[in-house]
Amino acid sequence: MQRKINLLLLLFSLLGGGVAFVLGELLLDRRPYDLPPIVLVGIYFALVALCVSIGSVVAETISPKLNGQSWKLRYLGTSWKMLPLAVVLLFGIGTLTEFVYELNFGGIKPVKNVIMVIDDSGSMLESDPNNSRYEAARALVQQLDEDNKVAVVTFSHEASVVQPLIPLSKAENRQKVSDVISSLVTTEGGTNISGALTEAMNVINEDGADRGAMVILLSDGFSQFDTSTELTAFVDRGIAVNTIGLALDDPSGSNLLQDIASVTGGQYYDVTDANRLGEVFQQIYDRLGDRTLLTERSDRAADSPYYAVVRILALILIGTALGLGLGIIFDNRHLARSFSFGGALSGLAAGLILEFALNGDTVTDPMIRLLALLVLVAILTLFTYVVPVGEGRLSRKGRAAGAAAAPADGFPPPRRNRGSKGF
Repeated sequence: MQRKINLLLLLFSLLGGGVAFVLGELLLDRRPYDLPPIVLVGIYFALVALCVSIGSVVAETISPKLNGQSWKLRYLGTSWKMLPLAVVLLFGIGTLTEFVYELNFGGIKPVKNVIMVIDDSGSMLESDPNNSRYEAARALVQQLDEDNKVAVVTFSHEASVVQPLIPLSKAENRQKVSDVISSLVTTEGGTNISGALTEAMNVINEDGADRGAMVILLSDGFSQFDTSTELTAFVDRGIAVNTIGLALDDPSGSNLLQDIASVTGGQYYDVTDANRLGEVFQQIYDRLGDRTLLTERSDRAADSPYYAVVRILALILIGTALGLGLGIIFDNRHLARSFSFGGALSGLAAGLILEFALNGDTVTDPMIRLLALLVLVAILTLFTYVVPVGEGRLSRKGRAAGAAAAPADGFPPPRRNRGSKGF
């Protein structure tokens, strides 16, 4: 056995990883047929297995430096037939690890109830003269899933619940909420954030169901508010308050909204132009989405060491499975061992990249996923220089075929005389 590197295999595998990245991003962005995240992640890694495996087999066909010339002559057809097995293996491992990653531990619940708290004070006539906040809120209602509930609270000097929590499982309910938002108008008065959040918590308590909840608070002003005492109920129940500061000239207003988001585990968005509110609500919706191995955690599990470890271990397992799958395709136990060890190490590196580099940004996150994927492929395919490889069939059928096709010393095996009974 020898330490070898097939640079052509490295190149073609990286190209395959690039193709898988493009297809995977289209899959994550469009979510065809509203596929659940478990299936999406499984398909994503199945695409990685498919594209990388095709690149590897093509490279070894052109330059069989790792698996040997005998593989190309005798087992190439078998390798193409085994390729679907690697794809199915990665799909299975991907769905299994994503299933574990989505399990909720430590009282963490997925967000199902969304309470929108919208500032209707007189200052909004200047900061949002076109009522863009209502349009953005209606767009969010249309995007929420059928198992979500939504409520709307408005406030100026006083706060009021204009729409209690209502399930969006029925189309007429979704339209009802949209109509309620469309009927809202800017009023006179100040900015009572304390009363608004009190009403939001009342709405959550009145629901009675043990469901995860999230608040979206939009305001353009400042009010007296004690974050150390008035947010206790939100913190105790793990309810994040995402805050949006619209055209805030007074730094005390933005500081307060940042503090509210920070204390409750939410996100603060600073918006100078009301026309960008639709984009911000879209970002909030994206962060509301399901927890996946491929995206940033934005719920209470964001800083959880448990989920960090699970993600990294999942990528180690996925990398190992990818390496094992390639070994199965080539029907070579030495390559299976080398690629599996390399896959485990590359999975560790990819997991660390995803865990510590993803930040929820729609531009940089795809680049982070691409980097993790290329690192995964590169380390795996280069590991044959660390763990030596040689010819060695995995299957008995392969060994038997090899033995029959390669008689010793170039002479055919002696024929047994079936006609002789005793001599």
